[in-house]
Amino acid sequence: MFAEMFTQLGDMPEPVSNAEINDRQRALFSKFDNGDLLILCASPETIHSNDVHHPYRTQSNLLYLSGWTEPDAVMCSLNINGKWETHLFVQPKDTLKEIWEGRRPGVEGAVENWPVDYAHSVDELQAKLADFIAQSSKIMHRMGIMPEVDELVVKAIKKRDRARQRYGTGPISIEDPSNLIAEMRLIKSDSEIAQMKFASDVSSLAHIAAMKHGGGNNAKENQLQSLIEGFFRYAGTSGWSYPSIVGSGENATILHYKQNEDYCKDGDVVLIDAGAEFRGYAADITRSWPNNGQFTDAQKEIYQIVLDAQIAAIDECVVGNPYNAPHEAARKVLAEGLIKLGVITQSLEDSLDMTDGQLKDWYMHNTSHWIGLDVHDVGVYLPNGEPRLLESGMCLTIEPGLYFGAWRPDVECPEKYANIGIRIEDDILVTKDGPVVLTDMCPKTIAEIESIVGSDK
Repeated sequence: MFAEMFTQLGDMPEPVSNAEINDRQRALFSKFDNGDLLILCASPETIHSNDVHHPYRTQSNLLYLSGWTEPDAVMCSLNINGKWETHLFVQPKDTLKEIWEGRRPGVEGAVENWPVDYAHSVDELQAKLADFIAQSSKIMHRMGIMPEVDELVVKAIKKRDRARQRYGTGPISIEDPSNLIAEMRLIKSDSEIAQMKFASDVSSLAHIAAMKHGGGNNAKENQLQSLIEGFFRYAGTSGWSYPSIVGSGENATILHYKQNEDYCKDGDVVLIDAGAEFRGYAADITRSWPNNGQFTDAQKEIYQIVLDAQIAAIDECVVGNPYNAPHEAARKVLAEGLIKLGVITQSLEDSLDMTDGQLKDWYMHNTSHWIGLDVHDVGVYLPNGEPRLLESGMCLTIEPGLYFGAWRPDVECPEKYANIGIRIEDDILVTKDGPVVLTDMCPKTIAEIESIVGSDK
């Protein structure tokens, strides 16, 4: 099945080029002053069990500004005599460790094949970084990632010696550059969009594979999870961009359900929230479908309301609209639909009230988040307290839902809709010509879904 579905994928896009990463560096440096020192640290490796490591994923800002993906790395950039220089500290070549753990680019590979001016062994970090810090007046550094770097920075800021008093040299402040980098990352380039589109296409086909194979009373949530995540790897991505949610029946009404181990019973709705990561870029898709291949009338009613809300929200993803316009559009359609069904007994205006409105009983999360190098990507939503206006090149999810958990003690769940959980999520690119659905390969109408579920049985 995987081989057949794989043929539906287009060619893998070219990676983001070194030239583009150099452009990013220059754009960031233009916001700095002479004497500023930028330090970006790789994430630490984490242990799963004793000497077994979790799969490694570096810090997104380091990936964005260097392309480097290996652990134990630090990027430093500073302005020397009016010219910016970028240094990358990396693991050196080590035959014994490479025999056990895999080949390393090393210092030579880093300077030859990555967009940096100089590369050094990470063993030289303490001495060389101390020298860079001494030449700086302000350090652009996010604390809390690599303790040994934090220690050097804090020590330099606290240092009071004769040289500092006589010449006024050395850093006097630390600033986190994350917000500056986040503003850049909010707007995706054509190359970034190509990576995200490939991740989206792989994720879409993985969801289809689960629908095709997963219908039936004997399927388990973990089996559907294995189908989806297996296709992620089969198709050449690094795996999931976040832990997959696979919930059937009442589990579909739990927003971040994570056990993924129950049976999918006949008549249940299966909700799967899963996306692949490709070259660091995330996809994020949710689909909800009937395990036996046919929605009940009650399930159809709730599903169609959520789908209508999603379409209305996507239509609001246009340049110049406030970031929360899709959310407000989705809430309005959801409330109108539930009023029509008699689930909500308030007026439309009252039902949308964030304190006393009844909509929040069944829809309790936001409709959108940024997506990119992180599945919940960086970027301020309310600069200066006002919703950010959407711009061409921004990417966000649209994911309304309705959740009728009969197990909940805080609300009286309508019996007709008991344990129905529906969420529909797609990834949207904002363009000057209107919204583009990056995850458009994944079917979502009632007719499409019913024609697919269980079709490989």
